[in-house]
Amino acid sequence: MQIEQFVYSDKPSEIPFSFSPQLLFIFGNRELLETTGISEHLAAQYPEAIFSGCSTAGEIANVSVKNHSMVVTGIAFDHVAVESSKISLEDIGFDSSEAGKQLVSKLSAKDLKHVFVISDGLKVNGTDLVKGMSEGLTDGVTITGGLAGDGSQFSRTIIIEPDGKVATESVAAIGFYGDKLSIGFGSRGGWDSFGLDRQVTRSKDNILYEIDGQPALDLYKSFLGEKAKDLPASGLLFPLSMRDKEDRVPVVRTILGINEDEKSLTFAGDIPEGSFVRLMKANNDRLINGAEEAAQEAARGLGNNPEFAILVSCVGRKLVLKQMVEEEVECVSQVLNGPVMTGFYSYGELAPFNRGSLCELHNQTMTITTFRE
Repeated sequence: MQIEQFVYSDKPSEIPFSFSPQLLFIFGNRELLETTGISEHLAAQYPEAIFSGCSTAGEIANVSVKNHSMVVTGIAFDHVAVESSKISLEDIGFDSSEAGKQLVSKLSAKDLKHVFVISDGLKVNGTDLVKGMSEGLTDGVTITGGLAGDGSQFSRTIIIEPDGKVATESVAAIGFYGDKLSIGFGSRGGWDSFGLDRQVTRSKDNILYEIDGQPALDLYKSFLGEKAKDLPASGLLFPLSMRDKEDRVPVVRTILGINEDEKSLTFAGDIPEGSFVRLMKANNDRLINGAEEAAQEAARGLGNNPEFAILVSCVGRKLVLKQMVEEEVECVSQVLNGPVMTGFYSYGELAPFNRGSLCELHNQTMTITTFRE
């Protein structure tokens, strides 16, 4: 496996890879991706390459966390094949489950080992997207990925489609094939829940209307106090822990938007009626320990150290950790023994909790996918 990485703050005249990349990851600030044309520039240079990437709430370049930059990572495998697929959300009526089904149906099934997916961060229900993908894949094929970000603006997200074009309201996947590739993954949080369990009394999919019979937005604002005026961005600091069954491991849900007229909250994934939610708060040490645990899980079973890792962490973690944010990336690098790392701060992370479990949408986690050929 050959890997090289470059970081840019404006359009480069050329990108001097010493090899012809088979796969190009581009994670960057939305305005830069839209105005510099960097992905189209690369597509012209490397017409055979497959692209993956998106706008972010911060970019990861090895052990550094960047802002207002573009991180380009090129990979050429020795024995691994890759395929790509994409779906326009408008073409399927913004049905996230159908998007997942169609996305994986376009990938060859034979020898498919792993699917890495990048999605629009505001127009997709991540829970349904994962369900649709899982239904369309055979047992043993794993899924990881993330939802694109847009800083704390929540205005518009974009993805880099497989041909290098910049697109809104789109979802794209990369399929990895062959027995020569070892893939690991881990996803951990580190947030602390507090207060009493409260029951969701009215919701539809990922829109929460009532908690304990009270308007969800009013109740949530009462928790936030002065920070309520900064919603939805301030909601990243106080996510909800949600469990829909007594024996289920709670998942974290983060707010993507609010509706003042309906007094509702829109989340990145489902909040089923009858489920129980609790407010959560951050502890910096626990967040960094969570990233370390995710790295330990991602390294498990690879035998040797991974050569490459994609990190998808939540924008909420970045806002909480502030100047300490690079510590969670550094601890991942130390656990994995220094592979080339790229990734981004997201509006949602996609991964199984553990090996053998199904992929789920997470919020406020550090999610890591490791590769070794």
